[in-house]
Amino acid sequence: MAENNKDPDDEARSSYDLEDDLVQEVLKGGTDLRQYSKEIEKELQDVENLSIQDCIREAENVASLYNQIASCDNILEQMESMLVGFQTDLGSISEEILSLQRKSVNMSQQLSNRQSIRGSLSQFIEDMTVSESLITGIMESPVTENEFVNNLEVLNHKISFVKEQSFKDTKACSDVKDILERLKVKAMTKIRAYLLEQIYKFRKPMTNFQVPQNNILKHKTFFEFILANERNIAEEICSEYMDTMSKIYYSYFKSYSSRLKKLQFDENPTKDDLMGVEDTASRGLFHKSHLKHRGTVFSIGSRGEVLTSQLEAPIIVPHTASKTKYHFEALFRSEQYALVDNGCREYLFLTEFFKVKGAQALDMFNQVLGKTLNLILKNLQSFVDSSYDAIALFLCLNLVMRYQLMCHKRVVPALDKYWDSINAIIWPRFEYIFRMNIQSIKDCDPMKFPKETGPHYITRRYAEFSAAMIGVGEGFPCEGATQLLAELREAVQCFLLRMAAIFSQRTQQLVFLINNYDLVLGVLMERTKDNSKEAESFREQLNARSAEYVEEILSPHFGGIIQLVKECEVLIEKGQLEDLKRQEGKALGLVQSFTNTWKRALEEINREVLKSFPSLLLGNSLVQRAMTQLVQYYHRFHKILPANVRPQLTNIHHIMVEIKKYKINY
Repeated sequence: MAENNKDPDDEARSSYDLEDDLVQEVLKGGTDLRQYSKEIEKELQDVENLSIQDCIREAENVASLYNQIASCDNILEQMESMLVGFQTDLGSISEEILSLQRKSVNMSQQLSNRQSIRGSLSQFIEDMTVSESLITGIMESPVTENEFVNNLEVLNHKISFVKEQSFKDTKACSDVKDILERLKVKAMTKIRAYLLEQIYKFRKPMTNFQVPQNNILKHKTFFEFILANERNIAEEICSEYMDTMSKIYYSYFKSYSSRLKKLQFDENPTKDDLMGVEDTASRGLFHKSHLKHRGTVFSIGSRGEVLTSQLEAPIIVPHTASKTKYHFEALFRSEQYALVDNGCREYLFLTEFFKVKGAQALDMFNQVLGKTLNLILKNLQSFVDSSYDAIALFLCLNLVMRYQLMCHKRVVPALDKYWDSINAIIWPRFEYIFRMNIQSIKDCDPMKFPKETGPHYITRRYAEFSAAMIGVGEGFPCEGATQLLAELREAVQCFLLRMAAIFSQRTQQLVFLINNYDLVLGVLMERTKDNSKEAESFREQLNARSAEYVEEILSPHFGGIIQLVKECEVLIEKGQLEDLKRQEGKALGLVQSFTNTWKRALEEINREVLKSFPSLLLGNSLVQRAMTQLVQYYHRFHKILPANVRPQLTNIHHIMVEIKKYKINY
């Protein structure tokens, strides 16, 4: 039972003891364990006694150590007490800090709220308060001084502010409403008197109305104040201004137009001054001749300068130009430029001073200048109805396009309807006169004209007129004018063909056509660009007729060679060599004839051509063209000749040297 109740720890310890080296040695040596145990106990007793003696010897040190430990224990106890107290104090401080933080946040919010309220309240009080300086500035200062202008801005702000606050039922409004109303009435009274005074200055004779107009514009805030506070007075000022300026513009342009009219040429084109009317036409015994001025009807000369250098030139001053006469388009330009200048400035003034735009601005502009515009249109209609000057009318149409573009660049659309009205007046008359000229050419009877192969005066008229129309229209193409020019070109070309038909010889017909085509082309090339349809058409006609003329003048002298070359080339092309050989005898005769006569023939051709064409440049070019054509035929003639005949031909270099004698350098 005892063995069964052994402690597991004892068993483990015994097992450990058995494993000890000393125990193992004892067991191996056969030592008596009881004796060994006693020895061990005796050793332990000795050690214990020694330890006791050591303790007795160290008793004082141990007592001192004990006292020190007790002292340390007291100190630690005191420190513990202090730390506990410090911990308690820290907890209290933390709570106080949190409390102060909450109070700080609340105070900061309160300060922000008070500052916000203070700013709004201060601004409210400032906007609501009417100061002595404001009252004095409005009541006593002249309207033109800066003090009044500055106080007026302040007053306008306060009136608007009080009006806004009154909608919110702010009680403070009742305290200042009456005094602001009295100040407003006083300010409007002074402003109304000043503006009407400036407007009345326009009515003084010989007054430059731009000066008071600029003075008013400097104080455009006056009208803004009246418009914002009393529309009845604003309408009164608008009405007074529009009525005054309407009369001023009407009077100015009525006088200016009548004085300009006296500067126009006394002799104007009539229905007899048409392109197809004969110079020798009878006009009655007492009819005043227009022949010396006929050129200005169809040629433009320097009149086109109204569209370039004179477009924005100073207007004509009638009393300084009383001895100078002008074409209608120059007077028209001056009047329209004056209208553009005044109209644009007036429109911009209305929009800036009266604060209007869109339809309202156009309506005010029409009330100011409508009567004047109707007067100008009426005077224009009077001239146009009796005019036969197509160039003047076309220049006026182009002036309108340029001035309308000028108005658009100045951002002034107010004159657009006016420009449309001018076009509606001028264009039908221009087209009517243009078609009269076309019809006059169609109605021409070629038999009434002398048989002369030189340039016809109708051709010269057409060349000058078409060059004028094309030159004026460059940059501003007009489809209607282009169509009319095409009809006129066709009518003139048909007339030239009918005129050429009166000549019995084809050479004379060609000379006539070439002279006239060259005249037209020369004028067009000199005064217009090279790419016009008119120039292209007459260039084609000139080239075709020149080629035919060269064949005609070569034929009497070298017709046999030309005919033989053409026939033989056909035979060669068809391969009919037998027929070609039968032409050798004829070719030999032509070679002999050519050798004997070619120099004389060249002289006759040169003389005949130069005699037929007044233009030396044209004549020389045709001579050179004929010589070139002859050389080409000569080369072809050389190719078709048999080898045994070719040496008999004149050397081509001799011919070329001779031809160079007829070349003239300009």
